[in-house]
Amino acid sequence: MTLVDPFLAPATRPWSTRRAAVPTPPGGARHARLMAWVRTIATLTEPDEVVWVDGSATQRQGLLDQMVRSGTLVALDPVLRPGSYLARSHPDDVARVEDRTFICSVDPQDAGPTNNWRDPSVMRAELEGVFAGSMRGRTMYVVPFSMGPLGGPISQIGVQVTDSPYVVVSMTTMTRAGTGVLDLLGTDGRFVPAVHSVGMPLVDADGDRRTDVPWPCHPTKYIAHFPESREIWSFGSGYGGNALLGKKCFALRIASVMARDEGWLAEHMLVLRVTSPEGRPFHVVAAFPSACGKTNLAMLQPTVPGWTVETIGDDIAWLRPGGPGTDGRLRAINPEAGFFGVAPGTGPATNPAAIATLTHDVIFTNVALTDDGDVWWEGLTDEPPAHLTDWRGESWTPGCGRPAAHPNSRFTVAAEQCPTIADSWDSPEGVPVDAILFGGRRATNVPLVLQARDWAHGVFLGATVASEQTAAAEGPVGVLRRDPFAMLPFCGYNMADHWAHWLRLGDTLSGRGVPLPAVFGVNWFRKGADGRYLWPGFGENSRVLVWALRQVEAAATGGSATGGSAALAVESPLGLLPAPGALDLGGLGLTEEDAAALFAIDPAAWVEECGQTEEFFARFGERLPTELAEQLAGLRDRLGARLADGV
Repeated sequence: MTLVDPFLAPATRPWSTRRAAVPTPPGGARHARLMAWVRTIATLTEPDEVVWVDGSATQRQGLLDQMVRSGTLVALDPVLRPGSYLARSHPDDVARVEDRTFICSVDPQDAGPTNNWRDPSVMRAELEGVFAGSMRGRTMYVVPFSMGPLGGPISQIGVQVTDSPYVVVSMTTMTRAGTGVLDLLGTDGRFVPAVHSVGMPLVDADGDRRTDVPWPCHPTKYIAHFPESREIWSFGSGYGGNALLGKKCFALRIASVMARDEGWLAEHMLVLRVTSPEGRPFHVVAAFPSACGKTNLAMLQPTVPGWTVETIGDDIAWLRPGGPGTDGRLRAINPEAGFFGVAPGTGPATNPAAIATLTHDVIFTNVALTDDGDVWWEGLTDEPPAHLTDWRGESWTPGCGRPAAHPNSRFTVAAEQCPTIADSWDSPEGVPVDAILFGGRRATNVPLVLQARDWAHGVFLGATVASEQTAAAEGPVGVLRRDPFAMLPFCGYNMADHWAHWLRLGDTLSGRGVPLPAVFGVNWFRKGADGRYLWPGFGENSRVLVWALRQVEAAATGGSATGGSAALAVESPLGLLPAPGALDLGGLGLTEEDAAALFAIDPAAWVEECGQTEEFFARFGERLPTELAEQLAGLRDRLGARLADGV
């Protein structure tokens, strides 16, 4: 399909033969391939001007001021929220567009059944058609950026071109962007090329100009990934992971392919440092689908005396076996430099660290504006203000029947502003991983916490994650969907091959005598028969972390071969559960019935879930790792034994 749009028609008029000059980047044009690529994109998109992003505060402020003048941003009150701004997107550009996100691998089987595959040659032809002249009348910005600390052994470099100043400013928050990246690239360094346009040129092929709008975007969108050539092309959206191409597109979809080929992991995971009262630091990575409590856990303020939790990353983790001179364990970095968090539900009671992070220098998108020039969203305060301007720019009062902030409204802020940020959060070599958590939003079936018996069982837990749909992605809210490893929208290759890669990496590390992280499944969202959440969540989730990390500690000091300790864990068909009294529930006010319900296992319901898992696994055909089929068969056998015993 080729879009029919006069502003995107291939250039045929004399006017359109004019090409913007590509200036020499800061520090000189040393990287010939980079310069050639930038010239090629400029020739295709026909911008009026090409600007290199140097990462300076002066350039950033100039772009912010420009967007205030154009109406893209509203400057917030400089006393209430200094250095902060509000953006309102187009109502049709408010979230990821998964149905327009494509993996363009040469072999469709390499994309797998959970991705939208397009033939790369066909997609390139379509993209050439829509990108031709797509930046007429606009400026093309060139953003060199590093995912991870500059020059770190786990870090990677990308270069994004975009015609959106909103994207430029956001990328300078979310990545390490600017001249330092060009210095690191030198004359021949490797980089991932990423092309982005909002798809709304201001001049048509005849040279006629149209009026700009505060949030330009095209109704049809493409977010295309070419895994073999490590390219990203995004057209039509200016929002979030569709447009900030260092985020989901690079850090997960393309990086997951790089990681598969090079022997590491790129995962949709937060990273924490948890320190015990004895002063022992543990490092935890955790995978949750979007809007299922990741940010709250990433900035957890524990209620267990003597334990501290510090933030390293809130969304993405890159894990690589330690190199020469290390113990070889998996080490993790947060490849991002900022937080792009969901605003609704974030408040002083749920996430005080996030609220403290947002006091200054924030870009808010699609939240409500107060009459005194501050921001508000559902969950920020118990009672809403008497009047607001909602995320669409319309007058809003309590009881008017619509939300003031969009359910997927966001904040973009530098990670270093977080009061719980660990001093090792930007360590180039990363932190050693002790434990891996998988979780989702499950009202039934899944216990509060369980531990995998071994690495293969842990991969099975990750592969069978399912969660109730949230507003962060397209589709009906509340519907249960499979989201293995919380990577369903983000894995850049066949998901079954992703599971096989995890299994293979575990075998490689075990073969070297390297201890593997313990793996756990958690579920903060289990409900009782009356629909109440049984677990208080938030800071009390630290109790679950304490039990899990005491398990890690027990294994390191001579616990059982499965990582459990007789004093801390008991067997169940699903995995190891906390032994009676091992998980501190004191002071929570839980009844015995509620406490039991948090860990209840209904064998009949789980047999039904096994059938659903088998149907899901069947989608992957022969690429499903044998180990996962064996794990499912073992679970069925254990459940069958429970049913036979009448338990």
